[in-house]
Amino acid sequence: MALAARAQQPAMPVIGFLRNTSAADSAGLLAAFRRGLNEAGFVEGQTIAIQYRWGESRYDQLPGLAADLVGRSVAVIMASGNASALAAKAATATIPIVFTVGEDPIQIGLVTSLNRPEGNITGSSFLVAVALVAKRLELIRELMPKPAPIGFLTNPNNPHTGLELYEVQKAAQVLGQKLVVLSVRSERDLAAALAGLNQQNVGALIVSADALHFGLRNQLVAFAARYAIPAIYPQREFPTAGGLMSYGSSMTDAHREAGVYVGQILKGAKPGDLPVLMPTKFELVINHKTAKALGLTVPPSLLARADEVIE
Repeated sequence: MALAARAQQPAMPVIGFLRNTSAADSAGLLAAFRRGLNEAGFVEGQTIAIQYRWGESRYDQLPGLAADLVGRSVAVIMASGNASALAAKAATATIPIVFTVGEDPIQIGLVTSLNRPEGNITGSSFLVAVALVAKRLELIRELMPKPAPIGFLTNPNNPHTGLELYEVQKAAQVLGQKLVVLSVRSERDLAAALAGLNQQNVGALIVSADALHFGLRNQLVAFAARYAIPAIYPQREFPTAGGLMSYGSSMTDAHREAGVYVGQILKGAKPGDLPVLMPTKFELVINHKTAKALGLTVPPSLLARADEVIE
């Protein structure tokens, strides 16, 4: 009788999770996503299953990984990151997609409307890249001990890196600030790129918003400390790991919100009826301990503007 009852139970819904990093690099974001699912009434392993696909910082792998999830007929695809979202959208027009992206979803071609995204896709944006890079340039200039070129660390493999580079170059031109562009396509490029900072007399560093850089945050923070270069990052996870400062919205909040949306879709909501969620708060986080280690005096006016100061 018990066997017959189990046989009659409906199959557990399967969520496909797609991201262009590794599982280890994304532990905090996964925890936030699962919190959102829990808020919607779902628990991994009990009421839903999740199939994970990791791009390991190789953008060219994402279309195949998205197609694999579609082939497995998952109930919903959770696409974390710009390239993952675009790969998922290209792979299916029928399976619901919930994204978290760091850009304007309209600008990068995911949706045509934020309030009524229509179709099979919706999600949450944390706007860490193009919209905020000029502000990061202004903030790091406040902490530079003397005028000097500023490095901009970018990943040319990121299909949207050109937009961010354009914005920071435009802002630098207005300020009369010289920029040195550093390209890092993989972890093996990192040491050579950052070692070149001293040779070019770079006085500070802006790290672009990219999944590769997020995954390499501990290495980036360590290199900045080794070469005593003030650096600003797009997410709070960097200063939490010992980086100097960050300015952006919360990636973890966006992933929690995406988890809630996935749960609502599993309960019958249509993606096109769920408005794309946009950030309402941008955080300035300063690691004061790191500033002291670099011999920097943080202006009181900057400390007063910080949402969090790590001592």
